[in-house]
Amino acid sequence: MDDLDLAPPPKPILRYPFEGPPASGQSMEVAPGVRWIRMHLPYALDHINVWALEDGKSWAIVDTGVRTERTVATWRELFERSSDPRPIRRVFVTHMHPDHVGMAGWFARRPNTEVWMTRLEYLSCRAAVSDSGREAPRVALDFYRAAGWSEAALESYRARFGNFGTHIHALPDSYCRLRDGQELRIGGRLWRVVTGNGHSPEHACLYCPELRLFISGDQVLPRISSNVSVYPTEPAANPLADWLASLRKLREQVPDDVLVLPAHNECFHGLHARLDYLERSQLRVLQRLERALAEPRRVIDVFPTLFNRAIGEPDMTQLGLATGEAIACLNYLAFEGRVRREADGHGVVWYKRTRNS
Repeated sequence: MDDLDLAPPPKPILRYPFEGPPASGQSMEVAPGVRWIRMHLPYALDHINVWALEDGKSWAIVDTGVRTERTVATWRELFERSSDPRPIRRVFVTHMHPDHVGMAGWFARRPNTEVWMTRLEYLSCRAAVSDSGREAPRVALDFYRAAGWSEAALESYRARFGNFGTHIHALPDSYCRLRDGQELRIGGRLWRVVTGNGHSPEHACLYCPELRLFISGDQVLPRISSNVSVYPTEPAANPLADWLASLRKLREQVPDDVLVLPAHNECFHGLHARLDYLERSQLRVLQRLERALAEPRRVIDVFPTLFNRAIGEPDMTQLGLATGEAIACLNYLAFEGRVRREADGHGVVWYKRTRNS
């Protein structure tokens, strides 16, 4: 086993140039032609930041908020308060999660409004919506049973399955594709697309060298770490390897002097320090997990090791997130040959450290 220092890495010193976010129904300029808008979310993480970019005779926005009556009311309030008559003509979506894509279809119903997404995010979103009204598939139930979920938790999953589509307005039947490395002209300035993986299939960030701005979506957040999970649709996936590779890619392709505009928390300086901290923290978590697997454990048994607390019913949202993230860590170690897995007679999978670890 690697003899890494198990002490937590020092927290990076980040700088926050603004006193706080804009109030609901208002916007704040963070750079010439770039405005910060905050939308309410009905979740434990109760907000998302969206960004409005001057785009010649119109506006472009990056991310949209989740589909709720409150979000619609906030957008309408912004339109009513604004003295700027220019319409929104382009909607850039960083990725398919409902708090980012939820209102994109609502905007797309307006004349001459385009939705821009990467191909995998657009198609994955359409696929997730297609589950609406379906019964939970057996492979999904087997996936969570293998993780150690109780029959009560599985029944709750059955009842909740297929509600993704209720959180978003239907996407348009066509879209404009974002590609890694693509250069877009928005309001006379060049913005480069930088994609990442792990948190979602093909997450798009936007970097403007002229303004030294980096719209990071969920790929880099200043105070919290993005969820990196395995799902029943691809149970043998290794998204954590993709996530770590994406952190290194961002460090190489985006300079440290940018102002980071994240989807959650506040705008900050200190991108490279944050990337280094996220990578080091994740490697430390993996080593701690590997040591905890001296004896066989199920997925649900490793929650205290990974999250420093027990997670379980009745909070099914947290149980699902924790399960997906734990399997991502376990799959990463399995791909590296550092743990092995074995199913028992009830279909539950047990993980144990390999002898050479």
